[in-house]
Amino acid sequence: MPSITPLQNHWLLASVPPLIDAVIHAKSCTACHRIQVFKSPGQIHGRTVSDIKCTPARRGGGAEQSRHFFFSEKGFFADVPPPASGDFTTSNMSAAITSLASYGSDSDSENESESSTSTEKVDPVDSDATAHLKPLQPGHTMSLAVLNSAPEVAVKEAVETGIHLDPSLKEVAFNPTYETMFAPEFGPMNPYKSQQMAAPRNMLSGYAEPAHVNDFMFEQQRRTFSSYGYALDPSVDTHEASSCSYIGAVDEAEKNKGLTVFESGQKKPEKRKKIKGGDAGEIDNFLGPWAKYIDEKDVAKPSEEEQKELDEIIAKRQKKGRNEEEAPGEEKTILHVKDMYDYQGRSYLHVPQDVGVNLRSADAPDKCYLPKKQIHVWSGHTKGVSAIRLYPSSGHLLLSCSMDCKIKLWEVYGERRCLRTFIGHSKAVRDICFNNSGTQFLSAAYDRYLKLWDSETGQCISRFTNRKVPYCVKFNPDEEKQNLFVAGMSDKKIVQWDIRTGEVVQEYDRHLGAVNTITFVDENRRFVSTSDDKSLRVWEWDIPVDFKYIAEPSMHSMPAVTLSPNGKWLACQSMDNQILIFGAQNRFRLNKKKIFKGHMVAGYACQVDFSPDMSYVVSGDADGKLNIWDWKTTKLYHRIKAHDKVCISALWHPHETSKVITCGWDGQIKLWD
Repeated sequence: MPSITPLQNHWLLASVPPLIDAVIHAKSCTACHRIQVFKSPGQIHGRTVSDIKCTPARRGGGAEQSRHFFFSEKGFFADVPPPASGDFTTSNMSAAITSLASYGSDSDSENESESSTSTEKVDPVDSDATAHLKPLQPGHTMSLAVLNSAPEVAVKEAVETGIHLDPSLKEVAFNPTYETMFAPEFGPMNPYKSQQMAAPRNMLSGYAEPAHVNDFMFEQQRRTFSSYGYALDPSVDTHEASSCSYIGAVDEAEKNKGLTVFESGQKKPEKRKKIKGGDAGEIDNFLGPWAKYIDEKDVAKPSEEEQKELDEIIAKRQKKGRNEEEAPGEEKTILHVKDMYDYQGRSYLHVPQDVGVNLRSADAPDKCYLPKKQIHVWSGHTKGVSAIRLYPSSGHLLLSCSMDCKIKLWEVYGERRCLRTFIGHSKAVRDICFNNSGTQFLSAAYDRYLKLWDSETGQCISRFTNRKVPYCVKFNPDEEKQNLFVAGMSDKKIVQWDIRTGEVVQEYDRHLGAVNTITFVDENRRFVSTSDDKSLRVWEWDIPVDFKYIAEPSMHSMPAVTLSPNGKWLACQSMDNQILIFGAQNRFRLNKKKIFKGHMVAGYACQVDFSPDMSYVVSGDADGKLNIWDWKTTKLYHRIKAHDKVCISALWHPHETSKVITCGWDGQIKLWD
């Protein structure tokens, strides 16, 4: 009786002498993945098993049982259940083989109908024909066999012979053959790479061959070159050291005998010896670390050559100082009218009362109008006029300063003559300012001097300087402080002088650029300054720390500022071709609704002014035009071609409804009505 091994409810033909040899191998089913055991190395009766397939088999009652088929090159075989009892005879064997053949013919057909299956019936009399459908009877002994379910596949080594090296490898851990080292690279070439890009590269600019220089040698030569200016030529054999084997300072190399920084070449100079300090026990004679050097000199007296050089330098400085001392020059004045006093003994400072306007009135005109035409030209300056100022309160006189170093006083009414010329500055006059009464005025010029003049006599009363250029000057408008004035300097400071002593009494040093304007606000308790640092600072009088600092990233320098007649607003000429209005009380906020545009002033400090009734804003511009805006709407109402060059200043007469005075760099001063 052959031994039959059941596995997972399947019956496997394990040992039938005519067909199968000893069980040592197995295959797994590709459908149900159950392992089928069989004898011989993958062969059934000399046939190699290549695949296993399970198919459902039908039994009489409709139940299903899986049967396995072994497919090989020469056909297929099925697993056969054991017979119910008795010997495994030849007739039984033939019946089993017949059943295998009949079963295998339709084992994989799942689409057959029920009728076709029912027609193929096995003879019920032949028990061997249905023996594979009967369950295993108990009491039979089973034996398991050793399995090897690994499929036979072709290994990589069998397909591809030889070892391939990565072209980017720097180091190989074995000894490759010549063919391996120089084998062509695998894979297709990149058609988009240029010849330069396709070439082997180990750095950005190409392929650098390794040089046989170790890190220490390289660093040694690099440091030697940076210290002494020479190094070994890497292209020359270093064993034959000669003058041609060095690069850089060859003379130095010969002098130092080619020594590198790491070799002991020049000896360090010996330390200076000190006088021995004595015994530490003696306090009076002990010098310790404070002892002098043996060759130390107590008096540093210059040698004869050094003395000559020093004398030359001192002489130059003294000469330069003398020039600066002489700079103020001689002050003089010229009276241009025949009589300085009239028949009643009144000078030109007396306010006239026969001009049709009450110049002594403190009230402004009720309604102002646009000026239409030019009615007078004051000419007398030979160069551009830099500033004009009306006589305080009355406005019957006009003071002008010019780049021709002169200051002139003019009549506004009557014959409109030039009354007096003040000469005393050696360079262009930048700014002028009357005191409250108009009897004196200050002038600031590029010769670095501030001078105080008498308006009536033309005498220079005093001069002030701190060796810096004054850009603007203002008297303190407070009646009790008429002896004090402030000046904005080129060295970023605002300097306060006292006329009586001629000394600097205060310095306001917070700006980061030259100070351009100073304007008193808030009943003269405070003043506002603008500077080239594009900021606006507000100061309390006599306190050198600004309590308000206004600087926005969008702000430009504002080299001209004017206070409105009602004292509420500051009009600032901004270098981005705008007139900005800041509140002059408390907060000093920018009034964004009042921005006056439409003129071109970039680069010029064109003075702004208001009409007395606050209905108009006037300003000159770089084209020499007089621009007039409406205060309420900020609309540009009128534009007059006033000067050939820059119109640097425009003043609205405080007692007139439509009289505007302009001055320009063409040297003329014009009256418009």
